[in-house]
Amino acid sequence: MFIVSNYLLAVLFCVVTMFCWGSWGNTQKLASKTWRFEFFYWDYVIGVLLFSLLSAFTLGSFGAEGRSFMTDLAQASTSNVGSAFLGGIIFNASNILLSAAIAVCGMSVAFPVGVGLALVLGVMINYFGAAKGEPLFIFAGVLLIVIGILFNGLAYKKALVGTKKLSAKGILLSVSAGVIMSLFYRFVAASMDLNNFSAPAEGKMTPYTAVFIFALGVFVSNFLFNTIAMKRPVEGDPVSISGYFKGKTITHLVGVLGGVMWCMGMTFSMIASGKAGAAISYGLGQGATLVSALWGILIWKEFKGAPKISNQLNIVMFILFVIGLSLLIYAGA
Repeated sequence: MFIVSNYLLAVLFCVVTMFCWGSWGNTQKLASKTWRFEFFYWDYVIGVLLFSLLSAFTLGSFGAEGRSFMTDLAQASTSNVGSAFLGGIIFNASNILLSAAIAVCGMSVAFPVGVGLALVLGVMINYFGAAKGEPLFIFAGVLLIVIGILFNGLAYKKALVGTKKLSAKGILLSVSAGVIMSLFYRFVAASMDLNNFSAPAEGKMTPYTAVFIFALGVFVSNFLFNTIAMKRPVEGDPVSISGYFKGKTITHLVGVLGGVMWCMGMTFSMIASGKAGAAISYGLGQGATLVSALWGILIWKEFKGAPKISNQLNIVMFILFVIGLSLLIYAGA
């Protein structure tokens, strides 16, 4: 299987994760023009599972190092399989709340609040679960990113003055998503031997196997979580599963693409965690808030017509994010 052999490459993989996790929301925004988020989310989950299988049978099976996917899956202990599967269930609960928040209040609020909160709590949980990297720089980097998120939120608040109010429902959904999302990564990381991907301890899994079991947890739990979301939607009338099959092929493919993008980020993050450590891999990946803000500002023009102070606050946010992410990278060097 493919294994990251040095820290610099691990950081590069984490940057790819950051862009994948910060960009998948665009697919929901594209689909939302004609498609309810509950229908989009079925395609998204299918995309997650498909990419986990693709990576498992390619990067996870080729090469001389480590165990191949099928061999690794056969020897995995029940407790480790259960841990990764539970990670998938927890993630799906959080991500469907985040998708609902995007539907209610947009990426501009859902990502800074939800993903930002997940970053802060998740880095602490993963660091104390598997300490790796210099803690002073890790937590200093996280602190700067938190301040950056606050500036980002303030910028949006200023931009909304005189137009519309922030949705209390959207904020509540985002906060709930962030708290739950901070937990999932630790369960997946715990199912792997982070100290030795080449020859993992007996019963432990390689990143590719762990991500597949995780994706399976996402897929299976979606029959519960998304069914509830369809019957009790946060916006609009309840919808039936029959409506899903009336969607256009291109609309379905947009949702699948969103899932593929997110799972690519997850896979790269897990591959990098052996060299970078779980806390740094997760923290850099959740720098996705910066990427989503860039999408909103530069592509979707969410700040068009905003007061000058909003642009100034966003500039400060970008600077703090770059410094904070740099400290996370340095912490593991």
